[in-house]
Amino acid sequence: MEKNIIIVDDLWKQYKLGDINSSSLKEEVHHWWNRYIMRNKHDGQINIAEENNLTENGAGKAFWALREINFEVKQGEALGIIGKNGAGKSTLLKILSRITRPTRGTVRGYGRVASMLEVGTGFHSELTGRENIFLNGNILGMSNREINQKFDAIVDFSGISKFIDTPVKRYSSGMYVRLAFAVAAHLDPDILLLDEVLAVGDAEFQEKCLMKMKEIINDRGCTILFVSHNISSVLQLCSRAILLKEGRMADEGDPRYVVNSYYELIGKRNFYQIWDKPEEAPGNEVIKVKSISLRPEWLPGMDKIDIRTPIQFQFDFFNYMPSIELSIGVHLFTASDECIFDISSVSEPVPCGEFESSFVLPGDFLNYGDYYLSVMFLKDGVTPIFYLEKCLVFEVVDYREDTKWKGDWMGAVRPKFPIRIIHKKNKTIA
Repeated sequence: MEKNIIIVDDLWKQYKLGDINSSSLKEEVHHWWNRYIMRNKHDGQINIAEENNLTENGAGKAFWALREINFEVKQGEALGIIGKNGAGKSTLLKILSRITRPTRGTVRGYGRVASMLEVGTGFHSELTGRENIFLNGNILGMSNREINQKFDAIVDFSGISKFIDTPVKRYSSGMYVRLAFAVAAHLDPDILLLDEVLAVGDAEFQEKCLMKMKEIINDRGCTILFVSHNISSVLQLCSRAILLKEGRMADEGDPRYVVNSYYELIGKRNFYQIWDKPEEAPGNEVIKVKSISLRPEWLPGMDKIDIRTPIQFQFDFFNYMPSIELSIGVHLFTASDECIFDISSVSEPVPCGEFESSFVLPGDFLNYGDYYLSVMFLKDGVTPIFYLEKCLVFEVVDYREDTKWKGDWMGAVRPKFPIRIIHKKNKTIA
């Protein structure tokens, strides 16, 4: 059984807002007394509102960046951490990297930790790329002999061999990230902490990084904590994900469902709905819906559905009526409730039991915009049994090639039909 290599228990982090050293001695003594003396008298319990020192208009002198964070990570697992800007993702990685200390709670990690946080950290700007490779290896406890064995692979992966003896302060952000990731990935860490490693760099390098991360997970059992706004990369790499919202854990589990929660949070999408208990599932005495899902067939480097993206829709349900002639109708609408299509399966007899139904919406069909899907179950092809309205919501973004047109495209559909222009060479203009 794989062991837990990272254990985070009741983690809290507070920052003070406002000017540094602006409090009077009286205020500092009062704060110290309430924090350390009065808390002990009340069995360690803290009134969070008082601790934050909030006023009626929301101003205050303290801010909780993280609250009540609890999770464990197993060896060889890739954990994605997602959330809106300011949710606490980078703060969490800084605590795990031992750059900053938690206000409360504990973090236990086992093994050699390498981290790549925001651009500008981890390297000494006055040293060359070569010197920084050795510096980082020494910090991780590696000998110069061990680093020398990895050196050529690091430089080759980074693709900046011509500049390896140049001070890194002269590197572009892309060069810096290339070398920083190469160092972090090749120096055999047990735990690798990555914060927006794919935010800088071209699509080719991003794909190269993903392949390397998968390699060190599979071949060396490295554990990766991956913070990113590139949702497609999180889905490709991670076996589990955490959603942070205002410093708290809002969701945890399968990355597909956590990503769906994230998009619900930002009001963009609803890709999945699952009902584990039949008594809580939508439906009636004939039909109960177990789950509905939308699965984009992502192109490499994509994290949004654009007009090229094929989409698979799947519906899992229970039928409780024996020998029913059943069909399923699917209605697709724009956000303004305009029906794009109304399609239906062939009506066929089905027994009692659990069923799955699916179809694929091809790419190059919908125009950019917001859409929602409704599903209808019918008896004998005409009698409605149950209608699940607006169960999946998604956005299609624009993509343009081979055109100079910058304006809007009319209509809700945008099929890619070939339209040819043929020169009739034997015809002349009068």
